[in-house]
Amino acid sequence: MRLARSLTFLATLAMVAAVPLPGQAGPDNPTFRDRRQAMVDLIASRGVRDSATLAAMRAVLRHEFVLTEHRRRAYGDHPLPIEHGQTISQPYIVAYMTEILRLRPDMKVLEVGTGSAYQAAVLAALGVDVYTMEIFAPLAESARRRLARLGHRRVTVRHADGHFGWPDEAPFDAVIVTAAAGYIPPALIDQLRPGGRMVIPVGSVYGVQNLILVTKDAQGAVTTRHLIPVRFVPMLEGLR
Repeated sequence: MRLARSLTFLATLAMVAAVPLPGQAGPDNPTFRDRRQAMVDLIASRGVRDSATLAAMRAVLRHEFVLTEHRRRAYGDHPLPIEHGQTISQPYIVAYMTEILRLRPDMKVLEVGTGSAYQAAVLAALGVDVYTMEIFAPLAESARRRLARLGHRRVTVRHADGHFGWPDEAPFDAVIVTAAAGYIPPALIDQLRPGGRMVIPVGSVYGVQNLILVTKDAQGAVTTRHLIPVRFVPMLEGLR
């Protein structure tokens, strides 16, 4: 009888230990789910209306894409630092840029600036195939491992300079750039499919940056439109 009680006590301890507390790594839990829902409610209140985008933001575990010391802040509507001086973008901006692309299932999307791969995971949650490029080799490798661990199978990561795009996978139905470029790289326009859309922040890290929507019509004519002022880390050149 004493042995049975001991085994029951040890099993109970194991079950308790398996439940992650807020701020810990590991599976989702009610606290994280509540905070994520509050984050999505705030995003919706700020004007993001696309139900698929909001569902993707609700589904992706942002706390798994931030540094361990920032997990308790993962669902605040603000950017957070990650490794190599980079950032994970503000959730509202992630949702806004995603909505602007007007994605449909099975589209092919190029992302420049993988970072921790949160934006890529949100895109993949919409049922599209994501090809994401990261200039820092350690970030690219950690993104691969994180996406595999979390089961995001529709994302392919490449360590490369995003200014040149991904020509062997082009054309793309949409392009999203998550770092501020001094100009719109011609290769990204060339690799955008007719009828496609690109969203890219343009401007100096020390000055004004604007989020730009680039569209290419069925005949290949390109137009640009300024959307909102933003603040992103710079889009670097040359592999790190």
